[in-house]
Amino acid sequence: MRFRLGFVMGMATGYYFGARAGRQRYDQMNRAIAKLRRSDAFEEATELAKSAVEEGVERARSAVDSGAAKSTGNGHGTDEAEASGTILPGPGGYSSSR
Repeated sequence: MRFRLGFVMGMATGYYFGARAGRQRYDQMNRAIAKLRRSDAFEEATELAKSAVEEGVERARSAVDSGAAKSTGNGHGTDEAEASGTILPGPGGYSSSR
């Protein structure tokens, strides 16, 4: 669903900026966008999006805080990948001992 919405928004944005129908069509689209922005539905959707982002930020903060609380005395936390022996790429990619 998110992909489809993103795709439609991308197409609409591309059409908006790439429209070759002239100034009259451009002005018509701008008026429609301004009308949409003034609508109550747009304001409600904006508030919902803001609250969802704020909730996500709070979840991320609590995850970071709980991860910091689990850290060992040497400043390195343990995670499931380390505990299970899973090899993850580092900043330089995978390394071998050859």
